[in-house]
Amino acid sequence: MHRITNTGRVNLGHLFWLRSLAIIGQLTTIAFVQNFFGVHLPLPAMLLVIALEVIFNALTWWRVSQQRPESNLELFGQIWVDLGALSALLFLSGGTTNPFVSLYLPSLAIAAAVLPWHLMAWLAAFAVACYAVLGFDSVPLNLDNPANLFDYYRAGMWVNFMVSVGLIAWFVARMSRALRLRDAALGEAQQRLLHDERAVALGVQAATVAHEIGTPLSTIAMLSEELRDAARTDKGLAPYSADLELLEQQMTLCTSALARLRSRATTATNRQMVGEWLESFSEQWRLRHPHVKFERIGVPPADISLDDTVAVSQILTILLDNAARASRDHVTLSCTLTVRGDQIVFEVCDAGPGIPAALRGSLGTMPVDSTQGGHGVGLYLAFSAAARLKGSIELADFSEIKPRGTRAVLRLPLAARKLSGAGRQGTTPSNTEKQA
Repeated sequence: MHRITNTGRVNLGHLFWLRSLAIIGQLTTIAFVQNFFGVHLPLPAMLLVIALEVIFNALTWWRVSQQRPESNLELFGQIWVDLGALSALLFLSGGTTNPFVSLYLPSLAIAAAVLPWHLMAWLAAFAVACYAVLGFDSVPLNLDNPANLFDYYRAGMWVNFMVSVGLIAWFVARMSRALRLRDAALGEAQQRLLHDERAVALGVQAATVAHEIGTPLSTIAMLSEELRDAARTDKGLAPYSADLELLEQQMTLCTSALARLRSRATTATNRQMVGEWLESFSEQWRLRHPHVKFERIGVPPADISLDDTVAVSQILTILLDNAARASRDHVTLSCTLTVRGDQIVFEVCDAGPGIPAALRGSLGTMPVDSTQGGHGVGLYLAFSAAARLKGSIELADFSEIKPRGTRAVLRLPLAARKLSGAGRQGTTPSNTEKQA
């Protein structure tokens, strides 16, 4: 991602390598024409120009290694130096009669790809001015056989054309790809922002509702306690003692949920060991759905902790509630580690009718109405919370394994893990805890 978001640094790195190739090409060309074409060049002056290029390129490499972003003016200066060095070498080797004079064009094409138009205009004006000066004054080429000048010029033009095409195609293609990737990343970021805004709006509504139902819950809790006390002496209410006790348990769950919401707003961290937290969470969820056959498969990994058990509890509660709504016959929850040990995996399974084909693409991405009467808000919030924890949720049918059922998998990165073998051993299922 760094290469996509910080395009200035990518451009400066490209300029460094292009200048390195240009220096190698310049030295090779000078040696070739001196030894094979009989061209006598002012070597001390030309080598001085190339030596200055090498020093400047070394400073550029040091600049690339820095962590500070580059500005457009800095890139402008880099290309300006390249044009100046090219102009000096052309001045010492025939000026506009040199077949490599059109190497101005690749540099200007690169400038057009990385710089705003006003800086590009300055470079274009500089290149035009240098070309005009070279047309009036330059050091003429000194050849052993001037009759072969046209043949040499044609060969040089062919080499120059190949080099120009290669440079323009390579650099512009790389820059275009970087820009496309940046635009794609920007679009993805905008989608995430829109998704987060929806989740925040739903969270604000949920907090408002939680605040509003606090007083009615307190009133209901007080009335249920009075009815239970009355049931001890009133024979007419005695048959409802068990129901009143269940009502109080459900009220306790509601008040504890509100307490967790307040704790989430005031507590900086909710880190707990997985084993201790999962045991308490499972018992609380059993109280929410006493008529559902619930199994917690296996033993959770040892020496593993989660940073935000409140958020994980909310996600698993939504997944388990959906599973219980789909099927009361069989709901399972398992907790394991991945093979590499870098993620913790929670798996919720049910024996319901499965996910309707029409809903598979939209579940978790937006609130949608389900066949069980829900509106998909819970799953939407679960997916948002998992993404905030840098995890993911996968929903799949058991069509290839079982005739019925849905499998929901929550994957989360590990918060902390002690270097012991117990964590790996915790991935193997052992005894099963069941409640009818």
